[in-house]
Amino acid sequence: MSVSTPKRPWGMAAVVFTFSLFATGCATLAGSPEQIVERRANEYWKARAAADYAKAYELSTPSYRKLRTQEQFRRQFGLGAAVNAGEAHKVTCEPEKCSVRIKLTATPALMGMNVGTVTTYVDEIWLLEDGQWWRHQEL
Repeated sequence: MSVSTPKRPWGMAAVVFTFSLFATGCATLAGSPEQIVERRANEYWKARAAADYAKAYELSTPSYRKLRTQEQFRRQFGLGAAVNAGEAHKVTCEPEKCSVRIKLTATPALMGMNVGTVTTYVDEIWLLEDGQWWRHQEL
């Protein structure tokens, strides 16, 4: 006499659900180099606008982080204009290098003057290092 285990209809549903979560998570990491760099550039500038220098520093190239500490990075960007917002406007990629035009809104720190916010465009470079795209930072 054999004993069979009752069928659980939710078992297959759980497998499908788990797979769909995994696939959705992978989709956020996938995409063309332009899409990936655009997301990472927006993440960088969101961190800078929030004065989250730790997060912004983590998006710098590993080679930069080997030479500069997080505190040195913060001091480099902590003074001057307050970044209100930054957004990738245009991304153009080569195999290991992307050029990104950023639409930047900032409040300049000018002693004795209130000039309000200023919107401008800046260009930056993102490099492929160790299989990931990182913001190139001049030393």
